Amino acid sequence: MSLNSVVESVTARIIERSKVSRRRYLALMERNRAKGVSRPRLACGNLAHAIAAAASDKPELMRPASTNLGIVTTYNDMLSAHQPYGRYPDQMKLFAREVGATAQIAGGAPAMCDGVTQGQEGMELSLFSRDVIAMSTAVGLSHGMFEGVALLGICDKIVPGLLMGALRFGHLPTMLIPAGPMPSGLPNKEKQRIRQLYVQGKVGQDRLMEAENASYHSAGTCTFYGTANTNQMMVEIMGLMMPDSAFINPNTPLRQAMTRASVHRLAEISLNGEDVRPLAQCVDEKAIVNAAVGLLATGGSTNHTIHLPAIARAAGIIIDWEDLSRLSAAVPLMTRVYPSGSEDVNAFNHVGGMPTLIAELSRAGLLHTDIMTVSRGGFADYACRASLQDDEVVYTHAKPSLDRDILRDVKEPFKADGGIKLMQGNVGRGIYKSSAIAEEFLTIEAPARVFHDQHDVATAFQNGELERDVVVVVRFQGPEANGMPELHKLTPTLGVLQDRGYKVALLTDGRMSGASGKVPAAIHVGPEAQVGGPIARVRDGDMIRVCAVTGQIEVLVDPTEWEAREPVAPPPPALGTGRELFALMRSVHDPAETGASAMLAQMDQVIEAVGDAIH
Repeated sequence: MSLNSVVESVTARIIERSKVSRRRYLALMERNRAKGVSRPRLACGNLAHAIAAAASDKPELMRPASTNLGIVTTYNDMLSAHQPYGRYPDQMKLFAREVGATAQIAGGAPAMCDGVTQGQEGMELSLFSRDVIAMSTAVGLSHGMFEGVALLGICDKIVPGLLMGALRFGHLPTMLIPAGPMPSGLPNKEKQRIRQLYVQGKVGQDRLMEAENASYHSAGTCTFYGTANTNQMMVEIMGLMMPDSAFINPNTPLRQAMTRASVHRLAEISLNGEDVRPLAQCVDEKAIVNAAVGLLATGGSTNHTIHLPAIARAAGIIIDWEDLSRLSAAVPLMTRVYPSGSEDVNAFNHVGGMPTLIAELSRAGLLHTDIMTVSRGGFADYACRASLQDDEVVYTHAKPSLDRDILRDVKEPFKADGGIKLMQGNVGRGIYKSSAIAEEFLTIEAPARVFHDQHDVATAFQNGELERDVVVVVRFQGPEANGMPELHKLTPTLGVLQDRGYKVALLTDGRMSGASGKVPAAIHVGPEAQVGGPIARVRDGDMIRVCAVTGQIEVLVDPTEWEAREPVAPPPPALGTGRELFALMRSVHDPAETGASAMLAQMDQVIEAVGDAIH
């Protein structure tokens, strides 16, 4: 089928907008390949340091034409999704030797768990950790010892950070190797019910702890469709991992066989391999659009309205929220996975998963099928189901969905649009995710209650101050204010108010979780309050209209009065839990719509100063 006209026009819009920055990026990657640091160019002393502990791999590592794979790992055993990675490097070294290659751990990067830090002071470091991960990745790859790169990471800011760092070494072929979701535990709907009962004081902490432990119970990603699992979907639909590898459970024969196949294939596409496929050529404008289409078709995490622009920018590609909103009007919602449905990612995978989704989107002309991928057969391979046969991964063509309550086709979707809406009005510009919102809540008009701290919302709720129709405004939560923490802790509280029959919405310059659910929320609103954005003019009692139908976020006051209002002064910066170490990042941050990255903001200035004189 021919390419959908909206997908085609948005892609053309991105290509035109990115013409200069993409040209400069590719020129820099060619400079890296032709003149940059590499193993054959290292002096004897440099190389000796890098192979001093390599034991039996030393002879291969001293051969310039051999293949050495660099592993960037974000392993820790506190984070359930990353605990399986502890065993990966040793396995991968064995798999590499099977095909005449070697592998070394290039370096490690931090991996914080947003589930642990949710609602805590540490959450204010969460978004900043993405830049730290990107820079850590760059530090590891800067040794120049590698002909290919394996990225080990899954969750939240971790995959975007790994890609951002690896893209600055885009001359190297690169593959992400996932570890998979944990087996299903307590259903997510039941977990959410218990959380709301706890907020109301109807169950105690023991019952809440029991439910949480039953939900998060073993190694692997959390099973709801939040940012971590959206990461895996996006990397697969971009063609940067082995086909159908995103949602295989850890510690299974198929999972290990897929890791082995990944290492073998990475050796083939490496700089000294038979089928070289550099990351810079894989991640182009079409691949970024495919990622956006996947995000919309699956009702993925709102965090990717920040992460996807940042990943794209690291590859010299410029996208904005209007691009996502335009695509959303053309891409239907094809999945119902919690929080937009009752089932989890394991159920989604069981009924067809990524191969069925990709096959259907491709048939409908909603994906670019001509992108370069890491798989030998190109993008068509991603419409195939993986299985294990005689200890080898084999593929068969995807079949139709086994359960249309979880995964549907384009002709009969759950919703006609992808549910990401650009919101605009006198209070600023933001994002709204409607995939889990009931029709009757798409338009909320109610008086404001303004907060500068998410914990004060809970206090007001406990004191009975929110027992009414209300638009809860939580400001000074943007990148420059406090690092833009997720405000997911508000979800049970606001959900209870909605269940009591009140019209409730959230308006914030902060983020919600990738698991944001049934409560209407206009988020990432900018300019943020910290820099005097209009959201800093909102007062308690102002009538606010949040309408996903029209894309309107409007404070309903007289325009003259609105313009005359002075923005509220920012609160003092928070200290403790290491937050003061990140003051530099807060001071040079750029807006959420362009990726909310201090690192990229400064990088762009350097590249702009050099211009086309890259050599």
